[in-house]
Amino acid sequence: MTSKTNKKILIIDDEKFIRNTLKEILEYEKYKVDEAKDGLEGLELFAQNEYDVVLCDIKMPKMDGLEVLEKAMDLGKDAQFIMISAHGNIETAVEATKKGAFDFIEKPPDLNRLLVTIRNAMDKSSLVAETKVLKKKIAKNIEMIGDSEAIVRIKDAIEKVAPTEARVLVTGSNGSGKELVAKWIHAKSNRSGGPMVEVNCAAIPSELIESELFGHEKGSFTSAVKQRIGKFEQADGGTLFLDEIGDMSMSAQAKVLRALQENKITRVGGEKEFKVNVRIVAATNKDLKEEIKHGRFREDLYHRLSVFLIHVPALNERLDDIPLLAEHFLGEVAREYGQPQKKCSAAAIKALQARNWTGNIRELRNVMERLVIMSGVEISDQDVIKYA
Repeated sequence: MTSKTNKKILIIDDEKFIRNTLKEILEYEKYKVDEAKDGLEGLELFAQNEYDVVLCDIKMPKMDGLEVLEKAMDLGKDAQFIMISAHGNIETAVEATKKGAFDFIEKPPDLNRLLVTIRNAMDKSSLVAETKVLKKKIAKNIEMIGDSEAIVRIKDAIEKVAPTEARVLVTGSNGSGKELVAKWIHAKSNRSGGPMVEVNCAAIPSELIESELFGHEKGSFTSAVKQRIGKFEQADGGTLFLDEIGDMSMSAQAKVLRALQENKITRVGGEKEFKVNVRIVAATNKDLKEEIKHGRFREDLYHRLSVFLIHVPALNERLDDIPLLAEHFLGEVAREYGQPQKKCSAAAIKALQARNWTGNIRELRNVMERLVIMSGVEISDQDVIKYA
């Protein structure tokens, strides 16, 4: 646990006696403390420094505490606000909470309650900061590798569409990185704090896909020995990734279309409707317009899913990215095996670029792992010819 001596508190209060008393108590508790005599000065200090907790009076000159809280929230920092007021009432407490305050305490504050509230606020502040770090690590792990024109276009498209609620259809051949695009969209979206639930529509038998997506009630069919929550409900508040949606049965397509139209689902064998709030990202290796022509995919569902289209090119269409991808996978394999990272010679890179990559990025990753196992310190073009 982080030492209190590293934790900073800002006291914003127009009463000097209150500021001095709180500062003396908190410094005795080994916290670092700054103070401000009004809301304006407090907001300036908050903007210039990093604090874990802010103790903020509500009734102050120049800028009241609720306005300070509102403007501080816009700065997007991790500090938790504890509002303090001698004129407290339920309405004020509710308003402060709605604006983002951690807690509300009446003056004069009970010392024990104040210290417990500060400790709890510190814990939340640390958790928020740790979550941000973790999200950055996750985002780094799923970042698309490459600087070819095609990949730059995809990255730009993701940056634009991710913060919206638009449904996205990702197309491309097997192994090209469609799932990675979907994960990146979720990580950069406003739903990143919610779940991302994946369904491989090609891997689930057609008679089970509806149960998988919408869940089922106990006894709805022979093997339904207990109630099951479907993927739509599991993804509530987050993103549902429907991979290989071109392989979904027509019956399931009709139910998915209804779910998208009404934001409601009904479990298999049930009658009750459940509201769901999900963002759909779908992917396919098929030409859905051709599938529509042959009566294998619903045109109305296609238009619901394809609000925004992203096409992921095959590796053979982005050979300039192979040096970066090869280095990335060499580092990944080295970390997995606990070994120093190997290097590819210039000739080995040319040999990799001359290959026909029918399995795309997935195949390249497997090849690089094989080369790490079979080659010496430096991977040569002969190693590529022999082992790739």
